[in-house]
Amino acid sequence: MTIRPTSSPATNYSVALLEEFVRLGVRDIVVSPGSRSQALALAAAEFEKQGLLRLRVRIDERVGAFLALGLAVETGTPVLVVTTSGTAVANLHPAVLEAHHSAVPLIIISADRPDSLRGIGSNQTTQQPGIFGTAVQQTWDVEAPTGAAGETDAAAQLAREAVAAASGPVHLNLSFAEPLSAPFTWQPADSAASPKPAASEPAYPDLFSDLDPSAENAAPRSPDAPTQLALTPEPATVVIAGTGAGPRAEQVARELGAPLIAEVASGAHFGPNLVVAYRELLSTANFGDRVARVIVFGHPTLSREIPALIQRRGVQTIVVRHPSADDYNPGRCVERFVDEVLVSGEATDRAWLGRWVTSSRQLLETESIAPDIEADARTHAKSELAIVRTPVDRRMLAEAVWRATWPHDRLVLGASRLIREVDRVVPGKKISVHANRGLAGIDGTISTGLGIALASQAVEGNEGVTRVLLGDLAIFHDVGALMFGAGEPRPRIQVIVGNDGGGTIFDALEVASQAGDSFDRVLLTQQNASIEALAVAYGWRYVFASTRGELDQALSAHPEPTIIEVPLGR
Repeated sequence: MTIRPTSSPATNYSVALLEEFVRLGVRDIVVSPGSRSQALALAAAEFEKQGLLRLRVRIDERVGAFLALGLAVETGTPVLVVTTSGTAVANLHPAVLEAHHSAVPLIIISADRPDSLRGIGSNQTTQQPGIFGTAVQQTWDVEAPTGAAGETDAAAQLAREAVAAASGPVHLNLSFAEPLSAPFTWQPADSAASPKPAASEPAYPDLFSDLDPSAENAAPRSPDAPTQLALTPEPATVVIAGTGAGPRAEQVARELGAPLIAEVASGAHFGPNLVVAYRELLSTANFGDRVARVIVFGHPTLSREIPALIQRRGVQTIVVRHPSADDYNPGRCVERFVDEVLVSGEATDRAWLGRWVTSSRQLLETESIAPDIEADARTHAKSELAIVRTPVDRRMLAEAVWRATWPHDRLVLGASRLIREVDRVVPGKKISVHANRGLAGIDGTISTGLGIALASQAVEGNEGVTRVLLGDLAIFHDVGALMFGAGEPRPRIQVIVGNDGGGTIFDALEVASQAGDSFDRVLLTQQNASIEALAVAYGWRYVFASTRGELDQALSAHPEPTIIEVPLGR
């Protein structure tokens, strides 16, 4: 199918742009309403009716941008974000920053006034080109289409350039003049000249399969050839995996016979070499002080012990680069950055690894609360009842959520004390865990989780649930994400709120015991809003779980979007 040209150059240009994005494999678009962007929004709705795009509509641009971030994280492909002009564009900035620092491909398309209406006080008009600064890979400021010959070809070329450059976020600032849109109709066309329906293709195809890598619009490449480093197994080596590391870190640790320190959102938190209690061991004599070589994958952010190790005199650190804004370099003490490491030779000395793994397991062992199976029936029943009625603490919450999550599920961890608690205690398991650790902000956590849920559950046969574990401030900060508009799909998602009465993560600061009431007001920032009332207002199922039995029951899969509130002590 193709469209008949309309009386609106804005519509004709928008349709040509979306057609080329579809041809290149883009399948997801998030739209926030606005007058200046109406041609793009209405075209997106028609493309959805034809099965060419998956459209999500959100009234809050910040929510929409983080939703797109989650979609792109899960699919690994660029997602389009459409907004009108003015403050709408600025509301995208937090998600653009996170995408920049995490190398997530977002294609921001903002509508703007023509150049003749800029700089004269026109309504909803500001300096949009360059608004994201260095947080985008590239910015295009496009003049308003007038219906001149070649404009639709230029739109298609712009789509190709945007996709090729989207190793992170990119920004298309499109000027539109009246008439801002016009109805259009589809007409049959040769299949070779029209975009293919999404249903006839793989769910998320290779975006670059149709691009000629020698074309002048191909993504810019580094002039330097990728660097590789050959490693041999050596004693006193540890492998560290931060966010974005992926399973390669676990593989290298096994090949080196080295302890694996893998943060919970690294994609490498599994395998026989995993050391969960790494914080304690890095601070223990004959463990952390014996480390001589460190191999780093991804971006570690969850402890002070790791950067302290890298900055210690006599420690050789090698960082394997991953797509992000900055190379990881605590204290500028990293000796070498490489694109890949190759292990040659076999590890023969297993004592070093064995000490770390065994000691970690011993540190994690706790006193068993299992009932005595030899006790009489009355005592046994009382013991079981006591376990079920045990109040939930942070460790229990972390372990329960981890235990309930399986490979077909998704787990999203907010920036709070809870992600650190999960990182401290949960055993290895190869499941999909995500956290916005590019800038480690609390904003957009639920929105990101909804994007991940929608994308993962769009794959045929996936019956998993997405669980979002976060603190009470994070849910209040992203409360607009709870709104589903008319016609918007509602995925299988659980938002699990550990409610400890504010930003208790700041209690670890040295000033916490010295600042008195001022500390609570400006850092703890306790809120008194009712999470249950929010759930009811936005049409979510609500569950209150204060005991182990209630929590385990609440975490069972449920088709409705659910908020689970878990009270925690400060």
